[in-house]
Amino acid sequence: MSEIVTTIDDDAADEGAVPPLVGDGQVGEQPSTARGVRTREALVAAARRVFERDGFIDARLSDITREARCSTGTFYTYFESKEEALTAVLHAAQDDMMHPGMPHVDADPGNSAAIIAAANRAYLDAYGRNARLMKLLEQVATIDPAFRELRLARSRAFAERSARRIAWMQDHGYADPTLDPLMTARALAGMTSRMAYLALALEEDWDLDGVAATITQLWLNAVGVPKDDHTGRGPRAPHTTQEEA
Repeated sequence: MSEIVTTIDDDAADEGAVPPLVGDGQVGEQPSTARGVRTREALVAAARRVFERDGFIDARLSDITREARCSTGTFYTYFESKEEALTAVLHAAQDDMMHPGMPHVDADPGNSAAIIAAANRAYLDAYGRNARLMKLLEQVATIDPAFRELRLARSRAFAERSARRIAWMQDHGYADPTLDPLMTARALAGMTSRMAYLALALEEDWDLDGVAATITQLWLNAVGVPKDDHTGRGPRAPHTTQEEA
């Protein structure tokens, strides 16, 4: 869940839609009354607090119902298990976790450095808002095959999206044409994710501005993107295939 996300909508840089972390069909039937909606939302909020405080393994249904000030019977009205409650927590949080907002950057290959910098910072800020939940996901993915596959599928989807961005930059001469876009995206995403995990989930005493700047510089160096328009480097020769040559 470490991948670069941009707000670029330009057809030439179309990165495709990223599937949701949890689909609407995975969270069961929604309540039909306003009171039911409020009760379910209270349970989801309570479950998140308990999971983040105690971890998934040690969290008990009685802790969740106590936190939500409701009965065990009420819990089972909306959820069949602790796992289903966690799925609902992820569903509620996924917009912020998966689509962090960032300032608009024009979809121009010459802005690639600015796009990467803005996306990295937006990702770190969103990770910070959800650091305990991200730490929880790391725990659950090691013990539950369903959540592990969910995490892997998301990682693959985001890497493919970032790979399309890298390939687009290569085509316009703003990235090293010898790089494999997908493997490069996977490697850089892993680095970004681990740095975020150490800085925000494990709370290393690091300056977040410094973390963002370091991650971005490593992206720029690895991909071969000019840092900004003042470098004077300009684009590389556009990438061509052997057939085109």
